[in-house]
Amino acid sequence: MFPSLRKPRKALKTPPPPERREMDVNGKRLPLTIRRDFRATRLTLRIEPGGRALRMTVPGGIAEREIRDFLDRHQGWLMTKLARFRTTNELMDGGYVMIRGVSHRIEATGRLRGLTEALIIDDEAVLRVGGMEESIPRRICDFLKKEARLELERLVAVHAGRIGKRVKSLTLRDTRSRWGSCSADGALSFSWRIAMAPPGVIDYLAAHEVAHLKEMNHSPAFWALCEQLCPTTADAKRWLKRNGSLLHAVDFG
Repeated sequence: MFPSLRKPRKALKTPPPPERREMDVNGKRLPLTIRRDFRATRLTLRIEPGGRALRMTVPGGIAEREIRDFLDRHQGWLMTKLARFRTTNELMDGGYVMIRGVSHRIEATGRLRGLTEALIIDDEAVLRVGGMEESIPRRICDFLKKEARLELERLVAVHAGRIGKRVKSLTLRDTRSRWGSCSADGALSFSWRIAMAPPGVIDYLAAHEVAHLKEMNHSPAFWALCEQLCPTTADAKRWLKRNGSLLHAVDFG
C-alpha cells in the first residue's frame, strides 16, 4: 500500500472570543464588539440596529495599531450615521412617538389612573398617557405592544386564511436582528416595535411570515407569494431598510 500523496488539510485556527470595548463618538460612549475572523479579508465596522452599539470584524494578523487607525479614520463616518438616531429620550410630556407611521404628541394627563389613548384633537394626533412621569415610557411601550398584537393577529389571520395555512402561535419580542420569524411548526414571532411603522409595512411583515408557512425559504416562489399577499412588498422593504434602525433607537427605558 502506497501512502497517500494528498496534502494534509491545514487545521482552521480557532478565533479568540469577541473583545468588548467602548468607543467615544462625539462625546458619546458606545459599546464596541471586536471579532477576529481568519476568513475575513478586510476590516469592517457596523452600527448595531438602533445606533446603540458598534461591531467590528478584524482579519487575523491585524495589529492593534491598525485597528486604532481604522477607528480614528471612521470617526467622521460614525458621527454622520449616528446623527440620524435620537440621542435623548423624547418619551415625555410634549415629546413625540410614532404610532402606525403617524407622529403623536405625548400628553401626560397627570392622573395616576386611566387608559393610554391615541386620539385626534383639533386635527392633531395625540397620545394621552396617565401615571407618574417616570412611568410614561413604560406605559407607551405597553400601549405599542397591545397595538402590535391587535393588528398582527388580524393581518396574520387574513393572510393565513388566503393560503389555507394554520398558525400555531403568535409571539411578540423586542428583537434586534430581525423583524419576524416563522418556525417549522407554524409558530410566528414579531418585533412589537413594528407598531410604530406605517400600516403598509405592518401588513408586509405579517404577509412575509405567513408566506413562510408555505415556503420556508426566500426563493422566487416565496417572494411571489409574499407579493401576492401584500402587493406593496417592495415599498415596505425599502421603508424598513431606510427607517428600521430608527424604530430600534427609541429608548423605552
